[in-house]
Amino acid sequence: MDITWMSFIIIVLFFIIVMESVRRGILETRDSLIWIFTCMVLGVLSLSRDLLAYLANLLGIAYAPSLLFLFGLISTIIMIFDLTRRISKLNNKVTVLTQEFALLKEEQERMKQDKNEVRKKKI
Repeated sequence: MDITWMSFIIIVLFFIIVMESVRRGILETRDSLIWIFTCMVLGVLSLSRDLLAYLANLLGIAYAPSLLFLFGLISTIIMIFDLTRRISKLNNKVTVLTQEFALLKEEQERMKQDKNEVRKKKI
């Protein structure tokens, strides 16, 4: 079995895992789109030796199947960047929520103190 068929089998298995994860609700549909697109592109390239050889020749790559790994690597870098961007956005939201929580807690404590002072004055 050569590397193009092996990579196609791995891509199909991964595509099945992605689709099953979406179906079970483990992976959001929005997040799965880039995975599905990557699987489709890599699947087409791994089956079409002529297209793969043409693109490899166009890009100056000596061993055409290594182009599959290049596209996989580029897709992975894009996914990692997207996840890093989302994590940064969530970290900012956590900081804002923590600050708001601290302000609300302080206000609640102040209200308790005011309530206790009113009770003491009534006595």
